[in-house]
Amino acid sequence: MYLADETFRRNGVREKTHLSYCTAIGKIFGVPAFVPALTKVVERKAIQLKVQHNLKAIHAADKVAVFEVSGENGLEELAMPYDMIHVTPPMSAPDTVKQSPLAVASPGGWVDVNQYTTQHNRYPNVFSLGDASSLPTSKTAAAIRGEAPVLVENLFAHMNQQELVASYNGYSCCPLITGYGKVILAEFDYDGKPDPSFPLNPTQERSSMWGLKRHILPWIYWNRMLKGGEHEGQLVRRFFS
Repeated sequence: MYLADETFRRNGVREKTHLSYCTAIGKIFGVPAFVPALTKVVERKAIQLKVQHNLKAIHAADKVAVFEVSGENGLEELAMPYDMIHVTPPMSAPDTVKQSPLAVASPGGWVDVNQYTTQHNRYPNVFSLGDASSLPTSKTAAAIRGEAPVLVENLFAHMNQQELVASYNGYSCCPLITGYGKVILAEFDYDGKPDPSFPLNPTQERSSMWGLKRHILPWIYWNRMLKGGEHEGQLVRRFFS
């Protein structure tokens, strides 16, 4: 959305374009500390923010999106025409997990684990992390990098009949690209508190974080994380080694 705004401006068509951001939750971002800065961005870019708008259907032939809107009068249905739409669909665990005894009873069917130890709440010899787990944090590569050492340590402890002492604090990272050359590096924990890797205000747009997101993190992901590398410095290990 933010990059689309800048692209439209560079091509002289922004004044002819209407941009809307529709989210099912009640604010622009789930972690309160980053809401004021992101609200300023959408205001600066003249992007219309629509909260409590839950996408229910898309009629592609007619280019109409249907939302369930929560308001003072309860739930109402709203049809919104579009020329281009970018959608993040609802996510869930794979059917093999969702339909197994490992799954939570709630929608999503995630592997039912303790949010701190990553151990299953009913089957002590089962551990889970990442996209299929019920860990209540963003499902990002940075989150998995924080979860993995905890899972490994606790798995070995369980195998050796020892107490599980490693604990995951919910650390996750969402690099929010607010424009070409600008990123808010949103790092936070389970409590929604900023958990920055740098001695900088993490709620501010920074060109340095754009460099990190654009050039450094992709290299680390493909060359270190996917290969199981453990030879980088503390910052790299925290992100994507």
